[in-house]
Amino acid sequence: MPTTFEYAVRDRAGKISKGRLEGDSKTVVVEKLKSMGYAPVSVSEVKKGGGLNKDLSFGRKKRVKLKDLSVMSRQFAVMINAGLSLLRALTILEEQSENKTLAEVLGKVRTEVAGGTSLSAALAHHPDVFPPIMIHMTRAGEVGGFLDKVLGQLADNFEAEVKLHAKIKSAMTYPVVVFVMAILAMTVMLIFIVPVFASMFASLGGELPLPTRVLVFLSGALKIIAPFIIVGLIVFVWWWRRHKNDAKVRSFVDPLKLKAPVFGGLVQKIAISRFTRNLGTMIHAGVPILQALDITGQTTGNVVIERAVVDVQDSVRRGEPLARPLLDHPVFPAMVVQMMAVGEDTGALDTMLHKISDFYDAEVESTTEALTSMIEPIMIAVVGGMIGAMIIALYMPIFKVFDLIK
Repeated sequence: MPTTFEYAVRDRAGKISKGRLEGDSKTVVVEKLKSMGYAPVSVSEVKKGGGLNKDLSFGRKKRVKLKDLSVMSRQFAVMINAGLSLLRALTILEEQSENKTLAEVLGKVRTEVAGGTSLSAALAHHPDVFPPIMIHMTRAGEVGGFLDKVLGQLADNFEAEVKLHAKIKSAMTYPVVVFVMAILAMTVMLIFIVPVFASMFASLGGELPLPTRVLVFLSGALKIIAPFIIVGLIVFVWWWRRHKNDAKVRSFVDPLKLKAPVFGGLVQKIAISRFTRNLGTMIHAGVPILQALDITGQTTGNVVIERAVVDVQDSVRRGEPLARPLLDHPVFPAMVVQMMAVGEDTGALDTMLHKISDFYDAEVESTTEALTSMIEPIMIAVVGGMIGAMIIALYMPIFKVFDLIK
């Protein structure tokens, strides 16, 4: 049966009008609107039913993840390389995308491309979905006539980034879960179990041992401050989500990440890997060096490296080598600077940057494995010691219960 679609079109006078039209697919509806002399702006399917049948999204759309973009870029590259037209490829991507938000945006991109807009310009209209590296590399591919290769490089880049995130996530999941469970267990003991023992000890009389008195004091204090702690955490999370990308916050937090005792080296390796991979990919795609540096500096995720990249841009504008300013920034190891300098001298900077990225990807993997193997026994010892100390403090008075009864 035909499906009903809502549309927004622009007529010859430039006026926007909306309405509904039935068709077998979005493509059919778009062609009908064009044959009527309209320029489609947006076309979306009308969902049947209402009330309980509606999709309860509570005003929030599903976020487009890097993995979604990785899959989309790989499929897009394959279809363009196979000879499919741009509009046909976008239609297929829209129909088979599992992410509804991405499918909706791809529909808008396809409509804009059908109206004569370039693919890169259409992607640029949706900066919340498509990152700058994708927009600029697509523009370079359109100008150079190698869009399929650029999309393949983007897919490789996104897949490497997804793999890196997965390694970090898998390494940190166990310690975080153990830490959270330990905090919950100690909180439950302090709020619900310790008071029971405290009332029993009070009925027996006598003076409690110092560890038990400390535990009883913490239990009473926690009952009072627990609501304030919960409210404080909620406020902090809300504030952090709104301001974590502010310049002042990043200027304070990012240097601390690099100086962290255990995880500082890991953060540094991740940032360098991301910087060299993105810069190498954009240079290989033909993006101008200054533009590539500006974009990759923003994608590193650390303001310290962003400042170093700004110095590199100034150096390149003056006609100096790209790698030289990095010597003034300790965040870049000497090996990275030397390899980039060799890449400049031999004319294979993109290749050298990818080799650096591969090296640091391997370093991140080995570092996360080492941290995991080190953190697990430490976490077990710390958690066991804390809970064990609480249990000993609770049972110490029981050893004297018979003396108290006498």
